[in-house]
Amino acid sequence: MDNISSLSGSQKDELMDQVKQQIAVANAQELLTKMTEKCFKKCISKPGTSLDSSEQKCVAMCMDRYMDSWNLVSRAYSIRIQKERSHM
Repeated sequence: MDNISSLSGSQKDELMDQVKQQIAVANAQELLTKMTEKCFKKCISKPGTSLDSSEQKCVAMCMDRYMDSWNLVSRAYSIRIQKERSHM
């Protein structure tokens, strides 16, 4: 990281894009992991080789609600960051 000051503008932009992509992948992995843990705990009482129809419905609804909540929080966070940046 000591060599970052010697990079050209386009190299810095490329590096930032790579970092942003890595962060996006990490966030997606975290989302999937948390959603799986929470919905499994909530919906699956007796794990087996398959899900019955009520478990399938519960998992689908749980995942939908979790994604809706994640998106709501993400939008609110983005708006807050933008407001803070505009006041600087």
